[in-house]
Amino acid sequence: MWLKLKKYRVLTINPGSTSTKIALFDNEELIFKENLTHEAEQLAKFKETSDQLPYRTEMIMEALAKHDIALDTIDAFSGRGGGLLPVKGGTYNINELLLEHATIGYTMKHASTLGAQIAHNLAKVNNKKAFVVNPVSVDEKDEITRITGIKGVYNESTFHALNQKEVAYKYAKSINRKYQDLNLIVVHLGGGISVGAHRKGRVVDVNNALNGDGPFAPTRSGSIPAISLVEMCYSGKYTEKEMRDLITKEGGLVSLLGTSDAREVQEMINNGDKFAKLVYDAMIYQVAKAVGAYSIPLRGQIDAIILTGGIANDKYLVKTLEGYISFLGEIVVMPGEEEMEALANGALRVLRGEEEALEYTLNNNF
Repeated sequence: MWLKLKKYRVLTINPGSTSTKIALFDNEELIFKENLTHEAEQLAKFKETSDQLPYRTEMIMEALAKHDIALDTIDAFSGRGGGLLPVKGGTYNINELLLEHATIGYTMKHASTLGAQIAHNLAKVNNKKAFVVNPVSVDEKDEITRITGIKGVYNESTFHALNQKEVAYKYAKSINRKYQDLNLIVVHLGGGISVGAHRKGRVVDVNNALNGDGPFAPTRSGSIPAISLVEMCYSGKYTEKEMRDLITKEGGLVSLLGTSDAREVQEMINNGDKFAKLVYDAMIYQVAKAVGAYSIPLRGQIDAIILTGGIANDKYLVKTLEGYISFLGEIVVMPGEEEMEALANGALRVLRGEEEALEYTLNNNF
């Protein structure tokens, strides 16, 4: 005799700079998903990011009403986490300290800080649960990986934690194993590229996918020869903001080919653009080198290499990458981004008692 799985309803909330994505799940089943867009002129009226809280919350309530969803039918609210101290991966209760840090944007000023605030406000109406799942600040790196050759400069953990962790969990489930029992290399291929070494449930080493570390990507420079970068900074041709943008928003394919869209690059290649092919192949080559490098923390004991993110849909990229790295282990392709599903599944694991919710503290469990 089998027991029917109890149904939990979870609303996931993922605020971005120009939109708020929401999705409602009954267990793993998606009920609806919406992308609530915000005009720049409207957002400009708010001095601080947290000032947008009533405006974005009202839009979510209107969307729920449109779908005839009563707030008291939702068991838990799961928000994207931003502005927090470094934490280990997992699902966190939104306690007072977490809410305080999200509200002031303790470590970053970004719309993602609103995720915890909105989830908390909606949950408290009917005394329901509120969580954040694998926030942007997830940091599980081994201490040895943090050291650089300049005193006071450290390797930091900034990567696609939410999606990397989600595909790792999904892969483990697909082979009837626990994520905590596997050694995986996860490659997120999007506007930024992150390559993470997952050892027994911890991302023990990963490139800083935002701030100029690792392979170059559609919008990011990746690692740059240091002296060349210094010379650019002091050439008088660039402001500090322009240099930061070259590294984080206008580098990579944007700088070299004028587009961040891999499909456009493929079209350029198909039309005979040899330089476009060289650049795209160079990006793939750098990703392959990174995969090789991140086999070291796992001492070559790799259960699978998972390719995820939007560009993992590109068959040419996948085939070329496989040619470089297939000797390291099995390659599993799980394209796309599943951030909303990841937010829901993190909450569901806690609601079902499969894992315990973590408490956000100043020590953050290290």
